[in-house]
Order: sequence, then C-alpha cells, then structure tokens
Amino acid sequence: MSLSSYQSVDREQLAKDISELHRQALADIGPEDYRHMKRMERWGQLSSLAGYATAWLAPNPVSALLISQGSFTRWTQVAHPIQHRGYDKVDAAPKHYKSRHFAQGWRRFLDWPDWMTPAGWHHEHDVLHHYRLGETADPNNAEHNMQWLRQSKLPMWLRYAIVAVFSGIWKVSYYTPRTHKELRLLAARQHDRPAPPMTRLGAWSWFTPQGRALWSESILPYVAYRFVLLPALFLPLGGFAATSVLLNSLLAEIFTNMHTFLVMIPNHAGDDVMGFDDKAKGKGEFYLRQILGSVNYPTGSNFNDFFYGWLNYQIEHHLWPDLPLSQYQKLQPKVKAVCDKHGIPYCQDSVFKRLLKAVDIMVGKTSMLKPAAA
Repeated sequence: MSLSSYQSVDREQLAKDISELHRQALADIGPEDYRHMKRMERWGQLSSLAGYATAWLAPNPVSALLISQGSFTRWTQVAHPIQHRGYDKVDAAPKHYKSRHFAQGWRRFLDWPDWMTPAGWHHEHDVLHHYRLGETADPNNAEHNMQWLRQSKLPMWLRYAIVAVFSGIWKVSYYTPRTHKELRLLAARQHDRPAPPMTRLGAWSWFTPQGRALWSESILPYVAYRFVLLPALFLPLGGFAATSVLLNSLLAEIFTNMHTFLVMIPNHAGDDVMGFDDKAKGKGEFYLRQILGSVNYPTGSNFNDFFYGWLNYQIEHHLWPDLPLSQYQKLQPKVKAVCDKHGIPYCQDSVFKRLLKAVDIMVGKTSMLKPAAA
C-alpha cells in the first residue's frame, strides 16, 4: 500500500463498516457456535487419544504427530478463543468454557495443560499483542525481537539454521519466559513500583524472582505432567512401553512447536506487512492497522481450518478477538469485500509462502513496511 493510499483511507467510514459487521456477528452468536467449538475440541481429543493409544508400542512419528495435534488444538481452538471471551456471550456454554473460569486454579492442567500460565498468556497475548500490533511494544514483533540476529555478522545460512532450531523449541524458550516477564512488569506498574531488572539469564535462574516463577509455575509443572506422569501411566505395560511414550511425547513437543511456529509467526511478518512506530489514534486507524498488520491463509472449511487452528483468519480475529471461531468463517468474505470497497490490501497467501517471508524478516534479509517509508 502506498503512502498516499494509506493516508487517503476514510477511517471514519471504515470504522462504521467494520462495526456494523461486528454488530451483525454479535446478533448471530448462539448455541451452534459453542457446539462448533466442542466439535473442534473433540477432534483434538481424539487426536491425543489415538496418539497415546499407540505411543506405547514403539517410538514413531505417527503417534507423536497425533499427540502434537491434540496439544495444538487445545491451545489454538480451545484456550485461545475462550481466553478472548469468545464464548462468554453463549448461554449454552458451561462456566468453565468462559474466560473467568477457564483453566483457573485446580482446573489449569485439566483445561489447558501447557508451558504458559493462563494469566501470563492472557496479558502478553490478549492485551499487549492485540492492542499494540506491529509496534515496538508488541511482544510478538518478530523484526524487533530478532534484532540480535538481524544485525549479527553471522553468515545468512547460519541465521536460517538458527531460526530452524528455534522453531522446534520456541514455546519454552521464548513464549513462556516472555509471558512471565510481562506479568512481572504489569505487577510493578499496578503497585507503582519501578520495573524490576530483567535479563535473559535471570529469566532462567532460580535465584531471581522471575526465574523462580518460571520454574515453579511453568517448567516443572509441565515437565511433571507431560514427561513424567503421562509416561508413568504406561508402566503397567512395561518399561519399554513407558519409555516409548516418553520419547513420543518429546518428539510431539518438537512437532507442536514447529506447527505453532508455522501458523503463528507468519501472521504478522513479511516485507508486505506493515509495522508502526506509534500507537493508533481512533477506531478507524486501529481497524486499518489490524488489516494491514495481519495475514490470512487459505480458509473456508472446518477440516482445513482445524489444522490451521483458526489462525488462518488472523485479519478477522484481530478485528474482533471476542468472537467464537465459527463466526470467522462467515465474516471472512464480508471483511474482504469491505477492504475492496476502501482500497485496502487484503493479504491471503499460502502458509509456506508466508513462512519464507517471515523468516526473511527474522534473519534480516528483508524488513517490514512502514507507513512513512511506503
């Protein structure tokens, strides 16, 4: 999008058009939206069940992929929309499928067994990322976060290799400590205290408050659940069976990391995606940035969308994060039509094309668009 066309968008009318679609979607929400999410949840549960039902036989990629898909589904299609209050307006949804009760207290590992704490994920993702999209303050700004690699003297092939390795461990190496960091910074602001010292090494040290929280609230509980408790359940079948489950669980963890990296990182990165230096002013500008700073993948069917975790509707999701998953299927063509009306590029590509564009940003081969330099 050129600078002149970016500046000429009628933001007031865009806000009206987007708000009207939101109004229609809210009026359309009903029990079927909850039933749809439950269907996706069951698909994920069946994946996990099939994975663990075969994982004890021998270490193998099929069982690991099934376990991985179950974990991926739990995060992207259950925890993600629920924490965004997507089903708070659905009377048919039980209270533990609503944001105030989901994964709280003793239900954490029942509702959402993962590395991140629900509170940390909510603040880092639902608040900071969604309301600072593309800005330096966006915790998921790939260009900003990877400056150390972009500005390094390493050969380009080694930079790509580093990103490849990172894709297999990014949930525990990046997302988990980042959510703890943002929670501590929030607590300091809420109590009118100066920001505590934060270092990469300190984040993992048991001798810092940040590190102790990471280990006690995230690392140790998840390791105990995924890599100790679940394999131990297969001990009655023998040591080989339990070891096979452990090895398949470790492989599944790598697969889940790679799967989420594939569909999450490219959503907001590429040399044709806009980044911003300042905060959006006004609803119309905010909506415009959600469109220009987000990318969709192929959309249209439950089977297709299940494997993308509904992250293939990233433009619609960033416009209205509080909607049930099924509403995005209905809204996608309408949003595209609004973009056509206003002359706004609506980016929708193959996930693999977007991955290459995102990785090029991370290694410093290309850079994000900026309105002032478009």
